[in-house]
Amino acid sequence: MNSVQKYLIVCLMLLSTCVSAESKFTIDAKHQQLILVLTDNWQANTGEQYRFERSFDRAHWQLVADKAPVTIGRTGLAWGIGLHPKQSGYHKQEGDGKAPAGIFTLGSAFGYLNQLKTGLAYQVMSRYDYCIDVKGSNYYNQIVSSQVVGDSAIQGSSEPMRRDLHLNGDQVYKKGFVINHNPNNISGSGSCIFAHLWRASDKPTAGCTAMPEQEIDKMLNWLDKEKQPLYIALPKNEYLDKKALWQLPELALTD
Repeated sequence: MNSVQKYLIVCLMLLSTCVSAESKFTIDAKHQQLILVLTDNWQANTGEQYRFERSFDRAHWQLVADKAPVTIGRTGLAWGIGLHPKQSGYHKQEGDGKAPAGIFTLGSAFGYLNQLKTGLAYQVMSRYDYCIDVKGSNYYNQIVSSQVVGDSAIQGSSEPMRRDLHLNGDQVYKKGFVINHNPNNISGSGSCIFAHLWRASDKPTAGCTAMPEQEIDKMLNWLDKEKQPLYIALPKNEYLDKKALWQLPELALTD
C-alpha cells in the first residue's frame, strides 16, 4: 500500500467518524424550551429569534411566540462549542466579533435589579463582578467577584457586569442571561456570551445576542430552568441543512 492510498484511507476514516457523530446527535427530550436565532448568512449581524416549547412526552416543538428582531456579533456567526457535534469551518475565537453558532444550554440570568421576574436562577450583579475575557486567565469565561478572587485577577478584563457603574450608565447588562458557549472555558475559544438588551436595531454586539427590553422581559419571564432550555443560533441555510438531522423545530421560512 503506497502513501497516497494510506492518506485516502485515513481521510475516509475521519470522514466516517464525523458523519457517525453527526448522525447520532439529537436534542435530548429533557430539553423542553428552545430559543432559535436565525440569520440570513454567516456574515449577517442581525437576525430573528423564535421561541419553542414541547412537553416531555412529545417530540414536536410548538412555536409559542411571534418572531422578534435581534442583533448579534458585529462580524456575524462562527461555530461555537456547545452540545452540537464539532463542525468544519471557522470556529469562534476571542475578540473576533462573532456570535457562536450551534446548540447551547443556558446559565443563570443576571442584571442590575434586586429582583427579576424569571424562571432561571438570578444573580444580582455588583460593581465588583466581572466576566473574564483575558486569555490565559484561570478565570477565563467565568463571572467572578474581585472581592473573592482579588483585584489582580480581573486586570485586563473588558467585561464589568455593572456597565452602568463603570461605563457611563451603560444599560445593556441591566437584564440578561448566560449562553453556555465554551463550557470548559478553553482559553481563546470565546468568552462571556450573553443575551442582553440592545443599544439599537442597527448596533451589533461583540458576540452576544441583543434585543429590545420588552422582548428580553418576555423571554426571561417564559424561561424555566426546570425545562432545561436551549439556545440555537444558525444561518438560515445551515438551519435547513441540519433541521432533519438534528431534529430541530419546523419553521416555514420566507424571504
